[in-house]
Amino acid sequence: MSFSAYNATDLAKVLKQRESVAFHDGVLEEGVIEMCAAYGAKDSGDARQALDLLLESGDIARERNVDHVAEEYVAQARERLQTDQVIEGIINYSYHGQLVLWALTLLQEQGKTPSRTREIREPYEMLCEREGNDPVSDRAVREYLAELETLGIIKSAEINRGKSGGKFKKTRIESVDLERESRS
Repeated sequence: MSFSAYNATDLAKVLKQRESVAFHDGVLEEGVIEMCAAYGAKDSGDARQALDLLLESGDIARERNVDHVAEEYVAQARERLQTDQVIEGIINYSYHGQLVLWALTLLQEQGKTPSRTREIREPYEMLCEREGNDPVSDRAVREYLAELETLGIIKSAEINRGKSGGKFKKTRIESVDLERESRS
């Protein structure tokens, strides 16, 4: 069974129904439900995601010991939930995919990104050796990088230098401040 995505108006109705169960009267400032609904519609159209955003906004207000949930908490909650999704994606990612990401992380720490796939290969193979695993093919490494880009964890730029230089991708890790998020 398939459900169509909710639009912002539909999500706002769903969230207003849940407001009385999750919050005391007057706790949500004007625009909070609409903002959660707009983000939910934009990101996925999923009511569960919009509700998670509303509840996380309330958690942030509680952590700050304030009596009202403001729109600024919605933006912070969205960032926090997106970071959680990235972390969850990495945790559930295949072992070799994690090693490819680890190799790219090592290069980024050394200031050597964006990097070509062949530049990522050396630290990847070193990690495989250290972990006692055989490395996967170059093609598999490229596929892992493409999946990581789809997940929003890395960014790639395709470079075409014509006949003399060929066509290749340079990859870097998408900026996510995990250290800041872990302090929140």
